[in-house]
Amino acid sequence: MKREYAVIGLGRFGGSICRELSAEGMDVLAVDIHEDKVKEFRNIAAYAVIADTTDEDVLKELGIRNIDHVIVAIGDDIQASILTTLMLKELGVKKITAKAQNDYHEKVLNKIGADHVVHPERDMGKRIAHQIISTNILDHLELSDDHSIVEVRVGKKMHGRSLLDLDIRARFGCNVVAIKEVQDRKVNVSPQASQQLEKGDILIVIGADQDISRFEKQLVVE
Repeated sequence: MKREYAVIGLGRFGGSICRELSAEGMDVLAVDIHEDKVKEFRNIAAYAVIADTTDEDVLKELGIRNIDHVIVAIGDDIQASILTTLMLKELGVKKITAKAQNDYHEKVLNKIGADHVVHPERDMGKRIAHQIISTNILDHLELSDDHSIVEVRVGKKMHGRSLLDLDIRARFGCNVVAIKEVQDRKVNVSPQASQQLEKGDILIVIGADQDISRFEKQLVVE
């Protein structure tokens, strides 16, 4: 059974989500208070409507409680974002993802029951910063405020050595959960400590941000 989504707020972030979900064949209800934004998505989303989502009656008319997952992507109007999220929760929406503008906004959204809060500008900033610091950091995904998972390309400092030799867990408190082997083009999940690393292999590493940072500085940055 196809899931139904609603995206409230069709700015850069919300619009991008709406386009991607629609491209994947999902039924998307696109909502914005501005007519020009809604016009832009009439040929993209399954439904596109002009609506003030801070009005509970409007949300009821939209049948929002029957939507599987609602993404609140309202831009600069923090009050509208909070009120919309609160009413969606009270109406019994199954899953709510909300965009936060700042840390205070994020705390409030968590407090009123958003299932998942995203901070796209901050999170993207972290990912880009990690990639700038080292050409061997391929990707950086924030799991929580202080834990992440990173993709690390094996360089000179790790080439020819085993996980046992490097002793990453004991030295840095990080865990190598998988290795993408460049030679065999396979992914080795829960690799053996004796496995020797080759230059170009990719390590999937999980841990606390401060531990990953120490690992990067000592073994990754070259």
